Amino acid sequence: MTSPKKRNSLERLRLLAVFAMLGVIMYISDILMEFLPNVHIVGVLTVVYTIVYRVKALVPIYIYVFLNGLFSGFGIWWLAYLYIWTMLWGAVMLVPRRLGERPRYIVYIVLCTLHGLCFGLLYAPVQMLYNSDLEYIIAWVAVGFVTADIYHAIGNCIFGILLIYPLSRLLIRLEGKMKIA
Repeated sequence: MTSPKKRNSLERLRLLAVFAMLGVIMYISDILMEFLPNVHIVGVLTVVYTIVYRVKALVPIYIYVFLNGLFSGFGIWWLAYLYIWTMLWGAVMLVPRRLGERPRYIVYIVLCTLHGLCFGLLYAPVQMLYNSDLEYIIAWVAVGFVTADIYHAIGNCIFGILLIYPLSRLLIRLEGKMKIA
């Protein structure tokens, strides 16, 4: 029989390994879906991880963010990743747990969709580091909305409908089986 201290250490190590894997899954899924412009499942995975791990979901989210910088360069573009995914995480955290399961999942899908729709607007503060001309930024956001954010939102909505519920249920079930006794 293992001591409570050892069990706690083993559980932390297990969680760290799981979070590393989940962050890598986010990154690889993003790379594998690059052929679809602005369509990926990173938002869906952010929602799923937050449903299951709550505050601790920030660990795989920031592993994903770090991997993006590591493999694509820690340029100015990367600064937005430091807060963009956290905003979706925070919105999911604010969904009341006492809300029924079905309404909660509908809210999760709506949040994920809105995050995709607002991505360019959320990215605008970093874009201002490139060019501080307000007219340029407004034009950049408007063009991006039509050419990228709408596709991003549609992808988030479709993948949200298809994946948020089953992936979160699966991860909750696996977490229950993986706990160190």
